[in-house]
Amino acid sequence: MSMSTATATATVTIVKPLLRRQKNASLLPHRTNSNCFNFSSRKPNVLLRSHASTTRLCRFKPRRASSVDTALVETTDDLLFKDTFPLIRTQTVEGKIFIRLDKDGKDQQCWQLSIGCSLPGKWILHWGVSYVDDVGSDWDQPPMNMRPLGSVPIKDYAIETPLKKTSEGDTFQELKISLDSKSAIAAINFVLKDEETGAWYQHRGRDFKVPLVDFPLDSGNVVGEKTDFAEASPSKDEDINNEIKDLKQGKRQLEGFYEEHPIVKYVTIQNSAAVSVTKCSKTAKTLLYLETDLPGEVLVHWGVCRNDAKNWEIPAGPYPPETTLFKNKALRTMLQLKDGGNGCAELFTVDEEFTGFLFVLKLDDNTWLKCKGDDFYIPLSSGLPSQPGQGQSEGTPASGEAVEENQEVSQTAYTDGIINEIRNLVNGISSEKVRETKTKEAQETILQEIEKLAAEAYSIFRSSIPTFTEESVAESEVQKAPAAKICSGTGTGYEILLQGFNWESNKSGRWYIELNEKALEIASLGFTVIWLPPPTESVSPEGYMPKDLYNLNSRYGSIDELKDLVKSLHKRGLKVLGDAVLNHRCADFQNQNGVWNVFGGRLKWDDRAIVADDPHFQGRGNKSSGEFFHAAPNIDHSQDFVREDIKEWLCWLRDEIGYDGWRLDFVRGFWGGYVKDYMDASEPYFAVGEYWDSLSYTYGEMDHNQDAHRQRIVDWINATSGTAGAFDVTTKGILHSALERCEYWRLSDQRGKPPGVVGWWPSRAVTFIENHDTGSTQGHWRFPSGKEMQGYAYILTHPGTPAVFYDHVFSHYGSEISALLSLRNRNKIHCRSIIEITKAERDVYAAMIDEKVAMKIGPGHYEPPSERNWSLAAQGNDYKVWEAAS
Repeated sequence: MSMSTATATATVTIVKPLLRRQKNASLLPHRTNSNCFNFSSRKPNVLLRSHASTTRLCRFKPRRASSVDTALVETTDDLLFKDTFPLIRTQTVEGKIFIRLDKDGKDQQCWQLSIGCSLPGKWILHWGVSYVDDVGSDWDQPPMNMRPLGSVPIKDYAIETPLKKTSEGDTFQELKISLDSKSAIAAINFVLKDEETGAWYQHRGRDFKVPLVDFPLDSGNVVGEKTDFAEASPSKDEDINNEIKDLKQGKRQLEGFYEEHPIVKYVTIQNSAAVSVTKCSKTAKTLLYLETDLPGEVLVHWGVCRNDAKNWEIPAGPYPPETTLFKNKALRTMLQLKDGGNGCAELFTVDEEFTGFLFVLKLDDNTWLKCKGDDFYIPLSSGLPSQPGQGQSEGTPASGEAVEENQEVSQTAYTDGIINEIRNLVNGISSEKVRETKTKEAQETILQEIEKLAAEAYSIFRSSIPTFTEESVAESEVQKAPAAKICSGTGTGYEILLQGFNWESNKSGRWYIELNEKALEIASLGFTVIWLPPPTESVSPEGYMPKDLYNLNSRYGSIDELKDLVKSLHKRGLKVLGDAVLNHRCADFQNQNGVWNVFGGRLKWDDRAIVADDPHFQGRGNKSSGEFFHAAPNIDHSQDFVREDIKEWLCWLRDEIGYDGWRLDFVRGFWGGYVKDYMDASEPYFAVGEYWDSLSYTYGEMDHNQDAHRQRIVDWINATSGTAGAFDVTTKGILHSALERCEYWRLSDQRGKPPGVVGWWPSRAVTFIENHDTGSTQGHWRFPSGKEMQGYAYILTHPGTPAVFYDHVFSHYGSEISALLSLRNRNKIHCRSIIEITKAERDVYAAMIDEKVAMKIGPGHYEPPSERNWSLAAQGNDYKVWEAAS
């Protein structure tokens, strides 16, 4: 969703235990029955028992937090700790889409269609036209004289035109399209796209359609409609024929109209939370003051902990006003309004036996604010960093690494169970006894389970309806941990992927045989996984327009040759990925209207298997959960029979052919939750999806901040619950600009981390520089010529799972790639390796990985730090890689 951010800051402060006597006696704390200073009331805080489901603790009349609380903390000496906690939340912003058709001046033949939007954003109109004689509901590109300046053609069926602001400083944007009443255009079709986020806005789930003639059109949501066709006369066909005749003779009479349609987008707002901590010198109690500039009522869900395990406990009183007990697990305190009404605050008292203060903020029943996907953790003694609990795994998506800040999540009844299980797993792996008894592989398995739990919890947070109960999570996930099961999103974490084909590989008709002959060489280079081309019968020879999914005699070879190849690769220790095209499927037969939407082969689906809003194939399924692939029928994965057939097919491929996992084609076309269903059923060793999306550009130049782009990829991974990784298109695009324009500073984001998916969720990022679409003979987005080895020096030394293109391995780059592969394997660099960017300037980028490998790319100078003994391990045109002496 669109991100319009307002920035604020927050400070966490821990100060030395000292309270000074104030001249004004009213500012002094007083003793309570608990022998503790209470800054809020002269009444003692007492735990009140109640038979109600929620025990009410010391409920006082609501008050406003004053500057007294802050003053008492600020009058101590020696600042011990200071940090910042931004709070990121989203809220919906409502606006309108305006559509107007009216005459353009005095000329009766000239008309103008105006389309506007009142919300801020980079709005693009994705549009096309329908002609009078068109059969079906296909889009066509408008004639050249109808296209506004700045329009860009999209294949052969549509164009995209940016909306422009009507005046400087105004958020309203508009596009005007001129049309001739004599033209044979029957309708204008469009959807609105927010280029900042890639979000598409339709009309009730369908394309907008503006009719320019008074007879019914095939599909789409008609706006500005002038005729009630349900009550048309029996002579309707004759009227339509006359309308078409008049239109061709230039006699059409258009009628103007104006309509408004609601639109909602999500805006990111940044607030802050500030915490100050001190100790009472007389009682040794800890005083913690929390304030925030969040508007409205803010509830603090809090507890304390005794050690680094960060297990929640309920401290003894006294408690602040407006505090309640929650399920004997935590306390909840309503923050009090500050003087002036700008935010709210409260003071908390904690015994010295506790080492940390844990909390999350609740804004309403569906909105919680957390820290990097985990609870806020405030150390209550000096020398301890303020950070999320150690239950946070490396791969907590979006709300953790995917945003690196606090995120808004939705509360569900069972999320506490998931969090507790994560903590239990952490306790198990971190305890001294376990470290002595468990193997390294078992410990890594626990880490993988923690990551999977975190991913699953996040995807559940994003959903308003629970898919299973708290008890089922607690039982099933804990039982899986000791099983040492490979995670399909990462494999072992040490995988190196080879794409085993290019765009021309099908032309020989014996590709499986040719690749079989290279199996030993591929394995000896150090690859662990190989990705094979689509195996099914296909309308296109490359395999990406599948028909009969069970017919595996393709242009690459026969089913028997495929089986022999897979056996040979397995014999040499390689895992094999099949290229599964699940988004679309080509039909075998036409329906009564001449539309190709009836399938043959073993899976004889009809038009119920096609999404209803595909404008080309007259599907009778539900509306699409993703974007359209316009060249073939888009499959409706919400249909139970479709999902069951696909799961059965994937399992058949594993059993019959021996595939170990999947490369998933065009996953933008359907919801990632369906992918999770398919992964759970087929249990792949490794899986990666192709989520291809445009990066952000301003006036033709790539933006430095590509967070919105990588967030969309991470959101898809989240939807799969981490059961699949995704190709890091963000990193490829940024490498393009950095190397091509000598702008190596682009390779560090605002937080000093890698700017792609690998910087947010490295274990699920499959990095690459070229594939069969971008390179080969297609060359849709070819990597900068002559700089390919800089790209490989980057991805083969960095975290993530690197993928190497076949054409590069078997070329003059082969020996250099082989040296980098050996270096990665030798130093055990893996998908979660730790990276420290040491230099990111105009002409050079440098980094250290796991403190064992140093690298630099670019013409600029860099040498690794001299305090360690480094040896040059690989070098080439504008790149060097060093290894630290063991």
